[in-house]
This record gives sequence, C-alpha cells and structure tokens, in this order.
Amino acid sequence: MTVLVLTAEQDVTADMVVAELHARGVPVVRLDPADLPGKAMLSADYAHGDFNGHLSVNGHVLSMGGLRSVWMRRPGEPAAHAAQPSPWLTAETRQALFGMLYSAATRWMNHPNSAEQARHKPWQLRIAQLSGFAVPPTVITTAPRVAQQFTAEYRDVVVKSASGPPPGEPAVSLPTTLIGPDADFSGVAAGPALLQQYVPKRADIRLTCVGSRLFAARKAAAPGQVDGRYGETGHLWETTAVPDRVAKSVQEYMAFAGLAFAAFDFAEDDDGIWWFLEGNQGGQFGFIELETGLPIAEAVALWLAYRRPDGRSRPT
Repeated sequence: MTVLVLTAEQDVTADMVVAELHARGVPVVRLDPADLPGKAMLSADYAHGDFNGHLSVNGHVLSMGGLRSVWMRRPGEPAAHAAQPSPWLTAETRQALFGMLYSAATRWMNHPNSAEQARHKPWQLRIAQLSGFAVPPTVITTAPRVAQQFTAEYRDVVVKSASGPPPGEPAVSLPTTLIGPDADFSGVAAGPALLQQYVPKRADIRLTCVGSRLFAARKAAAPGQVDGRYGETGHLWETTAVPDRVAKSVQEYMAFAGLAFAAFDFAEDDDGIWWFLEGNQGGQFGFIELETGLPIAEAVALWLAYRRPDGRSRPT
C-alpha cells in the first residue's frame, strides 16, 4: 500500500515527511499535478461494473487499489508544465486526476473539498467562534462608513488580507498593519477590507494539529509588535503546553471543518489568553520542527501510513 504526496518539486516540508515514510519502509509516490500530462501519466477505466485506475510517475506505477492515503501538500496547477498549457487543459487534467483519486477508497490529508472551504478566512472565523475559541471582533466590508464605525468602537484596529499575498512575480508582502479612527477609509469601497481589533500580545503561538495530536510552539513578541511574520524579536520558537480549553476547541474546529491537518496561529495576551487569528489547512511546519524538535513530520508520516490490523486504513 502506497502513500501519494501531491506537492511541488521544491518542498522541504514534504521532504521531511517523505524521509520519515522511507525510514518506516512505507512506499511513497510523489506527484506535482503540474507535471501531468508529460512527466506523469494516468489511466482510469470504468467498465464491467468496476473501476481501475493507475498513475505512472518517474517509472513508478501506482494502482488506485493500492493507495493507502493522499497528502494534499502544496500541489501545482494541473497541466501547468505541459508543452502547450491552457485553461481548458488544466480543467480537463484536474477532472481526470482528481476524479480518479476521488473514486479510490482512501484517506486524505486534507480532502480537497474540505481544504477549499477551510481556505476562506470569513468561514474560519465563524467556525472558530462555534468551536469556542477567543476570536477578536472582526468586520469584512466594502462600506467605508462601516469601517469607520468599527474602528471608532474598537480604537486600535489592524487591517489584513483575507486571502494572503496576491499571486504574481515578484512576490508581494502584505503585513498586518495597525490603524486608528483617523485613517482614510474611502479606499474600502474599491475592495473588501478585513478589520480586526488589535490584540496586544506577549507572544505568538503556532499550534499544529495532526489527526488528534497537538504540537504547540511559542515565540515571545517584541514590544508593540503587530505582525509576527516580519521583523526579528530576538527570541526563538520554544515548545509550550496547550491549555485544555484550546485543545478542546481545536478538536471541535477540526471536526467541523473535516480536516486531518491544520496549523493554527494565535496571539497570546498578558492574561495568557490565546486569541484565534487563523487556521491554515496547509500551513508550514518545517521551521517549527527545525527550531523546537517537535516531531511533526513523524506524526504526519504515521497518520499517512497507518493501517488497522485488518488491513483497512483509518485516521488516528
């Protein structure tokens, strides 16, 4: 039984998990959907009331009947590397590849449908509320007057991107920015703005959930720091315990979202409260493992490799 890893060629985090799988003697096939068609081939037939499917990648043939699990890591756009790429070819290749994979009886980390829904920040915030997290007051609006009123009420407010940095070359950085009620909100009418009450923090928290296992790391914040992704704080990531209330909320969030993996970002305030900022269904964890020694890659590998004694697979 083989694990299929869907990711780009350059992915150090995936390399760490693949190494763990190899160490356990678990067969692995790694595919970037951008290489299909071309470097990879597929074939699926639905005949005589049955289904058969195969992937061929770098000389390795993977049968859908021998598929143990699929890790949707950071795959490229289907057919992006084709000799003559086009939107039509991408759509056709996506239909062929994922239609075949959906036809197989296998487990996903994470299923593309669940992952796509979980990417939406407004949805994340609502699920976080329902799961019992502490969520800072937030508004997403295209109405300048609403943005002005929200900022007047909460005073110290940050503006951030809901979807992350825009695509393109060169890459564009969009740090979370602190603003006040005197800001000019007229530009809100040109596109949705996400405004959130600023949480003065003493530390950033990154919590990685793999199945039912939780791995938390803490990094002390610099005085007045707004966005933990930018600027040096003089501190390193260190392991930290997960409060029971947060652990319960994480498991509820994962169940609501139908996810097997997620990386959560929190701001820890002076009272020790962990304020929910984001739940990333495809978040990086390599930098956390390298700095803290937390065995996250091992946990992902064990989840992907697990099989019950009767030969069937299930998440742990």
